[in-house]
Amino acid sequence: MTATPTHRIMGDELIRMLELIEDSKSVELKLTVPDAAHRSTLAALGVDPLAAQIRQVFFFDTPELELNEAGVVARARRIQGRDADSVVKLRPVVPHELPDDVRRSPALTVEVDAMPGGYVCSATLKGAIPAAGVLPSVTGGKRLSKLFTTEQKRFYETHAPSGLGIDDLSILGPIFVLKTKITPKGVPQRIVVEMWLYPDGSRILELSAKSTPDRALQDAVRLRGYLEGLGIETSGEQQTKTRTALDFYAAELKAGR
Repeated sequence: MTATPTHRIMGDELIRMLELIEDSKSVELKLTVPDAAHRSTLAALGVDPLAAQIRQVFFFDTPELELNEAGVVARARRIQGRDADSVVKLRPVVPHELPDDVRRSPALTVEVDAMPGGYVCSATLKGAIPAAGVLPSVTGGKRLSKLFTTEQKRFYETHAPSGLGIDDLSILGPIFVLKTKITPKGVPQRIVVEMWLYPDGSRILELSAKSTPDRALQDAVRLRGYLEGLGIETSGEQQTKTRTALDFYAAELKAGR
């Protein structure tokens, strides 16, 4: 799995992160839990696994991950009991460098993901898909481009490698995800708990909480104090859900050539 070295964000790096936060719409505070602590963490948080919502995530890229190397992520997601959705994401971004028409779009979210030892600012265009709308495209009945809105396609074409269309991409997935939310006492926001289950039996457990730019640092301190009070490690190596999924399925595609 891909891991990010742990260190404190200090000096110029901290200033840079604060500038990005100030220019973003929201902040997501994230923490991945070491494998050996999954069970104890879920127990400490009082997570009921039967309350989890099932999700199925499909990424789209080439076997060489050319799209990811260009900083673009394309995916579709099926969600138990809800409509599906699709996303075209660009990261990293500098918010004020995005075109005005893109920034004004109600479908766009500019968000900073902050985690122990690192951060990244992304611009995400999201589209709604009927609940039954994903399977025809990921099983070959329809083109992959049918999963994306006209606005998403324009955003994709602007940032993807030249000549690499959505319908040229391979399907990397699915990844099964279990997601639930808890509302603990002592922190101002709900904590989202996600368990990503990979085909090789590995797992990533991520805890996250949304915050606003003006409260991000305060909320991060309170959230960290709450988790550490439960005995949950907050300074371990961080794993990336998306890159882990891309690496797994890209290797599988190459092996099947």
